[in-house]
Amino acid sequence: MKLDELKPSTKRTKRTVVGRGMGSGLGKTSGRGHKGQKARAGGGVRRGFEGGQTPLYRRLPKRGFNNSKFARDYNEVTLTMLNNATTDVVDVNSLINDGIISKAKDGIVVIATGKLDKKLTVKAKRFTNSAKEKIEALGGKTEVI
Repeated sequence: MKLDELKPSTKRTKRTVVGRGMGSGLGKTSGRGHKGQKARAGGGVRRGFEGGQTPLYRRLPKRGFNNSKFARDYNEVTLTMLNNATTDVVDVNSLINDGIISKAKDGIVVIATGKLDKKLTVKAKRFTNSAKEKIEALGGKTEVI
């Protein structure tokens, strides 16, 4: 292989240069047409603008329900994360001390992602069924707080 045989991995197209004479095909108005809002510098309309007509996002009815005032925000902890626990009894405080979670939210939910290697007593707000089975299969205990 020689330096003159090197080629880029993807085909590179030249950038269109506008306003360089009538022979280029994009001279004079540079592809913007004659006058009008879109011909001006900084001209154009925002996304969703329909010429002053009430836009679609305002014409459609608002639907649904958002219970954010009473919503619960849980820390999701996987079985793989529990392998990093230094104590045999795992609860919110021990997970924070071990750096597995940063802060206690509304509780912990244990999810069965990954594999657990050691026997643990886990205290959490909720367990998935498969996570509960995997913890108890190793001789550990699950306690719902």
